[in-house]
This record gives sequence, structure tokens and C-alpha cells, in this order.
Amino acid sequence: MLTNQLVYPQPIEDAIALIIPWLENFSSCFTPRSWALLLLQHDPEAWQNLPRSKQTELETVINNTETALGESITTAVANTRQQLAWNCEHSSLIQGSTTRQPISEWLHKIVVYPLTGFPILVVILYFGVYKFVGEFGAGTLVDIIETFFESRINPVVNNIIQVILPWQPIQDLIGNEYGIITLGVRYAVAIILPVVATFFFMFSILEDSGYLPRLSLLMDRFFKAIGLEGRAVIPMVLGLGCGTMATLVTRTLETKRERIIATLLLASTVPCAAQLGVVLGLLSQSGIALTIWIGLMLAIFIVIGFLSNKILPGEKPYFYMEIPPLRLPRLGAIIKKTYIRLKWYFGEILPLFIYASVIIWIGKLTGIFDFFINLLKPVVATLGLPPSTAQVFLYGFFRRDYGAAGLFDLQQQGTLNNHQLIVAAITLTLFIPCIAQLQFMIKERGLKVAALIAVFVFVFAFVMGFLVNQSLTLINVGG
Repeated sequence: MLTNQLVYPQPIEDAIALIIPWLENFSSCFTPRSWALLLLQHDPEAWQNLPRSKQTELETVINNTETALGESITTAVANTRQQLAWNCEHSSLIQGSTTRQPISEWLHKIVVYPLTGFPILVVILYFGVYKFVGEFGAGTLVDIIETFFESRINPVVNNIIQVILPWQPIQDLIGNEYGIITLGVRYAVAIILPVVATFFFMFSILEDSGYLPRLSLLMDRFFKAIGLEGRAVIPMVLGLGCGTMATLVTRTLETKRERIIATLLLASTVPCAAQLGVVLGLLSQSGIALTIWIGLMLAIFIVIGFLSNKILPGEKPYFYMEIPPLRLPRLGAIIKKTYIRLKWYFGEILPLFIYASVIIWIGKLTGIFDFFINLLKPVVATLGLPPSTAQVFLYGFFRRDYGAAGLFDLQQQGTLNNHQLIVAAITLTLFIPCIAQLQFMIKERGLKVAALIAVFVFVFAFVMGFLVNQSLTLINVGG
């Protein structure tokens, strides 16, 4: 027979004993102890039944209790319950003579405990995203494949079409500056594929190791402040690979309110792998530029999420998730998961890049493309950017990563200085979602919500670009 009792740390027990007398004259389906525990964890339904005169006093009790604990009451309660579950398991199972704690349990504790979990997350982001995706994928691999295209593929394609296709417009459709092969396929294969492949490889490692659910647990308290719960980490991290796929995954969130907030954050502040990799590769040459971009993106993410949480009506989220065991990632599983995601992504992206090349060709042939570029030139001029960046934003309308690839071309040509590169990178990151992501937004959230998000993101991107340009000019950074 089990003798384990659910006894919480003494500061919590003292707080429960203090609150229980307040509840004697109120009827509830909960026991006074359970009700007191819910109040200490800010349960909204429990607070609704508490007299307003007691709510201020309860806030003081909660603050004093958390100061004594050195952590949140919710965390302490969860840890106590988990320890009881482990005690029940150990008392019910026949184990070997060893009394050493399994290394998986030790690792679990350090990755979910904030003091150690956040430094571990920073290390993973630095080596996994910045070094592996940003420098190796968007730097080394892109340079190798891009050089191969520029020196071997594009000249051959241009020479062949000049011989077999005497009509200039048809030549421009296949090759030259905006051709299907020389621009569309080159962007997809030489610039986008290496970045996406490295990101999905890294994501598969984290997924197969069991780290992602623990990241959800670690980030739950922060995400609560922006109207989400810990499970929303999964689509946010996946959004760093593909915003289209991440928008689809938001359907796993519990409430409509959460799904709208997550979709808005994905559409505005979360760059896809190709865009992230290209931007990291471009800005990594300047520590100040990279710091400004990262800091501003994080700040905007938090502000938009916080305001959305305050403004949008609806049910607040509750977090629960099954936590699988930690394990060493299996190479076969990692390769298989990476291959499946790449197959899905590339099957999605390559046709769109080809469509974009055809649309650009039609636009150039009819003059519509130049018309929209001329409309955008005054807008980009207000951002302090050269006229040639107008076509980058027009590319970005078809796909964000397509626009990022165009930004890469401008940087390679020496068109942008550091100041302009920061402004362009920030504006393009915040820019309207690509057509594929917009389609999934309409499918998942409805036409009205998707349209409102798209309009907000479009206007907000250029307003922020203008403000960043004015700020950098004022303090003379990145010139």
C-alpha cells in the first residue's frame, strides 16, 4: 500500500492554511484546500468566485510565497506532483540494486529548470541556428552551389536558348535575368535548399531527442504572457523552417484565440528557414547589425503577442502535454524526418518559384512588373533604400524567401551598405506572408481574419522600416 501524501513545500502549505478560512462561507464543488491551491495558481474561474476585497490580499500572499520559494507557485506544485508520481512508480516497480538517478531524469531537470534551461536554449540557438543554419547552410553551402550555378549552369542555359530560341521574349522566359532556370530554379536550389535542409536536419535532431516537449514546458510561463501556452513553441520553432507548415500546425492549439495569435506572430515576426538563413548570413559580418535585427525581432514578437493577449477576447489557454523520454537522436530517424520534410517543402516551393518567374516574365513583358516597381520606389526611398530594392519587395510578395534571395543578390553586388541592409532585412522579415502561407491562413483562419492579418503586417512592416531608418540615421549606426 502506498503511503505517499501530496504535501507541498512549506511556504505553499502556509499560504493554503491562511486562505482556507476565507472560503468557509462560500459553496464550491472543490474542497477548501483544492480551491485555495487553484487561487494560488491564478486560476481565473476560482478568482471569479473570490470577493474583490480579498483579491488584493491574495496577491500579497502569492508574492510572499513565491519570494520564499524562489520560483513560481505553479512550478513548485508541478514539481511536487511529478516527484510524487516518480515515488509511486519507484515503489511499484522492481528495480536493480543501484540507487543512482537515471541520467535521463537528471537531463530532464536541467533542460526544464529556467536557470539552466535558458542557457541551454541559447547554446542550441547559437550552434544549431546561427552556426549550422546561418553560417554553414546560408554561407558555405549557398556559396558553393550559387557559384556553381553562376559559373556552370546559367551561362550554358543562356547559350543554348540563344541558339535554339531566336525570339527574345521566350529566351527571357527560360534564361537571362528573370528566367525560370536562371532565377527561379537558381533561387530554389542554390539559395533556399541548403538553408532549409540544414534547418530541418537540426529540427529533426531536437524532435527525435525529446527536447521539443521540454522546451514547451520551459517556455510555458513566458508564452502565457502573450496569450499562448507552452505547446505553441512547436509551431513557432517549425515556423523558422516553413511558415506554411507552421500555420497548418497551429490547429493543434486548444483555443481559437490561441490559433489567431499564433498565426499573427508567424505571419509578422517569425522568418522561415530560407529567409532566416539568408538574413543571418548577410548580417553576420556586422555584430551591431545582427544584434539590432535579433533584438528588434524579439521585441516586436513580445509586444505584438502581449497586445494581442490584452485585446483579443476568448478563453485563456491551459497547458498539458505528454513528455516523452529523452534519448540520443537516431541517425536513421533524423535522415528520414529531414527527407520527408524536404520532400514536402521542395514539392511546395519549386513550383511556386517557377510560377513566380513566369509571373515576373509576364509582368516584365507587359510592363505591369515595372509599373508596380515604380509604385514601390517612393516607398522604399522613404526607408532610405536604393530603387533596386523595390523589386526585392515585389519578389517578397510571391515568397518571403524569394525576396530574401533577391536581397542576397543585391548584397553580393555591393548595392546596400550596412545601414540599408539592416533596414531592408527588418522590413522584409516583417513583410506580408508569402502566397502559400497566405493560402493556408485563409484555409485555417478564414478570409476575414487572414485579410486583416495581411493588411496589418504589410503596413506595420513599412512603418517599422521607416522608424528604424530614422533611428539609425539619428544615431549614425551602420552607415
